[in-house]
Amino acid sequence: MARAAPGTGDVMASSWRMAVAGFAAGVLSLLVFHQWGFFTAAELGFGRPNLYSMRPVPPWGVPTIVSQAFWAGLWGTLGAFVVARLPGILNGALGWILFAVSLVLAVNWFVVLPIKGAPVGGGWRLPGVAVVPIVYALWGFGMWLFYGLVRRLLK
Repeated sequence: MARAAPGTGDVMASSWRMAVAGFAAGVLSLLVFHQWGFFTAAELGFGRPNLYSMRPVPPWGVPTIVSQAFWAGLWGTLGAFVVARLPGILNGALGWILFAVSLVLAVNWFVVLPIKGAPVGGGWRLPGVAVVPIVYALWGFGMWLFYGLVRRLLK
């Protein structure tokens, strides 16, 4: 039976902890910061989002909030590995915020929305073009908070 190289077990365990913590951070931050951000924007008169929506999403008919949480968890997992490799000040809250506002938002605007038949960038209409990046920044900040918490719990 082949044995793993010395120290690779530690790397594997650490990678799994990063992945689990990232997934949990993405999900928890979506449920708290992301939804709270859109709620606050709606209360200020900037849109009318469907918060914690149970509307079924094709093709499997899962509730919208479950689908959003799943994808947020995958983004959180990717963020855990990307942000950990950023230099200096970017390896913390700022890195998570920039990850959410740049990469995740770009994929949403330029890939996801067109796949769903919506215009790129949601049509670049106000207030969405201003509100959505702010909410994604809140979500990124929340991922940073939850990631640190979950990583400490998994040690």
